[in-house]
Amino acid sequence: MSALSLRLPDSLHRKVRELAEREDVSINQLIATAVAEKMSALLTVDYIEQRAKRGSGAHFLSVLRRVRDATPLPGDEWPVSDAAAVRERPKAPYARKGRPKTARLKRKA
Repeated sequence: MSALSLRLPDSLHRKVRELAEREDVSINQLIATAVAEKMSALLTVDYIEQRAKRGSGAHFLSVLRRVRDATPLPGDEWPVSDAAAVRERPKAPYARKGRPKTARLKRKA
C-alpha cells in the first residue's frame, strides 16, 4: 500500500469528514472507495468503446433479421419508421472501402 498526500479545500474536507462519520468509515476508506468508483466508471466507458469498435452494424442487422416476427413486450416497441427501416434493408450490404455500408436508425424521442 502507498501513501498519498492530498490537499483539499477546507469546505470539501469538512464534507468528507461528515460523510465518513455518517457512513461510519474512516476518511481514508471513504476517499479510497470514491476513487475506486470513479475509476470503475471511466474504465467501463473505455471498455464499451473498445467493444463498440469491434462491432459491426451490418452483422447486427443480419442477426436482427433472423429474429422471428413477434409482438414486442410493452415498452420494447420500436417506432414504426425504425422497424420498417430494418425490414426494408437489402440482404447484402453495399461494399465501401472494404467495409459494409450500414444504415443508422434514428430513434424518436
